[in-house]
Amino acid sequence: MHIELWPINKPRPYAGNPRSISLAAIRKVALSIEQFGFQQPLVVDSAGVLIVGHTRLLAAQQLGLTEAPVLVANDLTDEQVRAYRIADNRTGEESDWDTEKLIQELEELGTINLDEMTGFDNGELETLLQDAVSLSGEDGPDLGATDNGFEYNEQYAVIVTCRNEAEQQATFEKLNTEGYTCKVVVV
Repeated sequence: MHIELWPINKPRPYAGNPRSISLAAIRKVALSIEQFGFQQPLVVDSAGVLIVGHTRLLAAQQLGLTEAPVLVANDLTDEQVRAYRIADNRTGEESDWDTEKLIQELEELGTINLDEMTGFDNGELETLLQDAVSLSGEDGPDLGATDNGFEYNEQYAVIVTCRNEAEQQATFEKLNTEGYTCKVVVV
């Protein structure tokens, strides 16, 4: 696999792209490129027409980048190129989130600006945090020993919405001095 750096205007969008790309998607991908760099190359056919990466290309253009990493897939037939365009978008729709694991990952990130770093917007993060509270409710899994010996530890949490960062800091410090284990989340 050989990845090349191309001028940003050299890859050509596929005119028949069946996916519509929202401004919100472009913004989220642009934030991702800003935070993590261009980690996934654009994929083009032998004529330089995009197969995969339409949103990444638009995000890179929005950021004013002058180059983008490109993989030329010149070993694919025309039918494979068409099918790959569709499959690349469709296969991601087959996955679901494991909410408990996702919440745990978000909590491990600590006080970073989650909406800029994860692609979730503030409303989605708020819903996830509300889900975290409801996970310990009656409809949740039975807690205790499992057949494989893993022990679930029941935990109780309270989410406090503060008016500003100063109030958040004061609340955090007060609860910590009272012996509570606290995590700061910015949503």
